Amino acid sequence: MSRVQLALNVSDLEEAVQFYSRLFGTEPAKRNPGYANFAIADPPLKLVLFETETGGTINHLGVETDGAAAVEEADTRLTQSGLVTTGIDDTICCYAEKVETWVTDPDGTRWEWYVKTGDAEEMGEGGGEAACCAPAPVTLSSSKPGCC
Repeated sequence: MSRVQLALNVSDLEEAVQFYSRLFGTEPAKRNPGYANFAIADPPLKLVLFETETGGTINHLGVETDGAAAVEEADTRLTQSGLVTTGIDDTICCYAEKVETWVTDPDGTRWEWYVKTGDAEEMGEGGGEAACCAPAPVTLSSSKPGCC
């Protein structure tokens, strides 16, 4: 089962966790400093919260898949349709080990296709910043950016 991921920047993580716990009737699946995520069954949604000074904005959107093959298929489909992706990366970010690819829409909204392959206590190369897993926007003229 795939599900859509919505990653939001929030100004007060505790207040946001309380709100979304009530809204969806479930507690976060994972909590770390400045970070929480919910695995919501109905509607099928992965909700990720990042505490930032610029709360109230979309951090990124994503599609969580069942396996690395689905990420590879998405990357191939996106590339063949003329979109520029980051390519497939095995990475540690958002407190998880992942296989992922990223694409950016015309207005700069980042989309991630990914599968979680394991848990990680530390972030990747981003020095612990919660938003590190979202690479710089990919444009037609850019080369492949790295995660974090």
